Amino acid sequence: MKKFREESDSLGKIKVPSEKYWGAQTQRSLENFRIGSDTMPIELIHAFALQKKAAAISNLAIEKLDENIAAKIIEVCDQIIDGKLDGHFPLSVWQTGSGTQTNMNLNEVIANRANEILGKKLGDNNPIHPNDHCNLGQSSNDSFPTAMNIAIILEIKKNLIPTIKKFSRELSVKEKSFSEIVKIGRTHLQDAVPLTLGQEFGAFKVQVDNALYRIEESSKELLALAQGATAVGSGLNSSTVFVTGFIKAIQSITNLPFKSSENKFESLSSHDSIVNLSGALNTLVTASYKIANDIRLLSSGPRCGIGEINIPSNEPGSSIMPGKVNPTQCESLAQICIYLIGYNNSISIAGSQGHFQLNANKTVIIFIILRTIKLLSDSLNSFNEKCIKGITPNLERIKENVQKSLMLVTALNPKIGYDKSAEIAKKAFHEKINLKEAAIKLNYIKEDEFDKLVNPIDMTSNQ
Repeated sequence: MKKFREESDSLGKIKVPSEKYWGAQTQRSLENFRIGSDTMPIELIHAFALQKKAAAISNLAIEKLDENIAAKIIEVCDQIIDGKLDGHFPLSVWQTGSGTQTNMNLNEVIANRANEILGKKLGDNNPIHPNDHCNLGQSSNDSFPTAMNIAIILEIKKNLIPTIKKFSRELSVKEKSFSEIVKIGRTHLQDAVPLTLGQEFGAFKVQVDNALYRIEESSKELLALAQGATAVGSGLNSSTVFVTGFIKAIQSITNLPFKSSENKFESLSSHDSIVNLSGALNTLVTASYKIANDIRLLSSGPRCGIGEINIPSNEPGSSIMPGKVNPTQCESLAQICIYLIGYNNSISIAGSQGHFQLNANKTVIIFIILRTIKLLSDSLNSFNEKCIKGITPNLERIKENVQKSLMLVTALNPKIGYDKSAEIAKKAFHEKINLKEAAIKLNYIKEDEFDKLVNPIDMTSNQ
């Protein structure tokens, strides 16, 4: 068997590996963009196959495609969607910013595989042609952003949203189980008035729930698809009946309420909806960073730090210090958050640089967004399963810290005023005595009144 076959495009002939379904344009891209190891996300490829399938269904319905040709295109699209042809999509992310080469990669693979099923030779483009049939009524400029939106929506719904909801549920479990554990609060990293450990975890939960709401709301904008815009937004070589059929088909295939964009010039020239989504994702990133840092600080010690909670001992923490346990899940999540905050900045720049009728940063945008969704889904799932679920309170340390805190004196403000309360705190600090002793020494309040007013559990609520 020959290692290569010849395929042709408008630039002439080029050798293609004989066992691969891609054609001349894909091969040229492989040779012209030998940059790094980042290939187009497979999630985008599968979404692109959904786009090609919907296009074929629509073209068949409006009698632009022969029934047998349409059937074979759809058959191959299903093979791609099922992951059976993943090895035939090798292109680098770092290609033309419209994603033209990836669009042609799909068209060529579909055509060659379909022709093979029909018993024809690879590379002959007969009877199914990558441009004339697989790309019929389409342009890279509208097909690629359509596939982008489909991929993002599917990954958010399939992976990210379920992960966030599981994370929220576990935080809710902690909120309820820790609801009666009174601990000292901290502001500016300094001792403050008490709260419950449940209230602390409840705040984490609300952060996560709010982030989920923002992601769900911003992702709705991506339901509007650019398909039908073709090259610049005018719809040249497409038609309204094709677009109507396409939307109907993609709705049926995905069971999602996709719709046609109201202004297709905007759909090609900008990706503001993705920039907006990136901001919502970044809010989850910053919330996750805060939660991870709070957990590792609260678990610090175990004897010489705060040490108010215990985290699971997943692995040895040191190669030299026996028995050491490190907050590894917190550190992993924190590093991912640092990484993703930089990604959000890249999305902002990419979104701002759409020149005239086309934003030509589409490949980096989809690469970043899908990686962000993947890393957030994986890291939050790991953090939830390997850390949050196993957290237990260190009741002895929590009680000790509450009893030592000088900020409990705040409860005396309504009775004796701020100045006298501050004097009590200072005296207790300097003389290394407790607040009650300092208050009685200063004769500002009686012991029974102090006990009644300075009750940590009562200080956790204004009810």
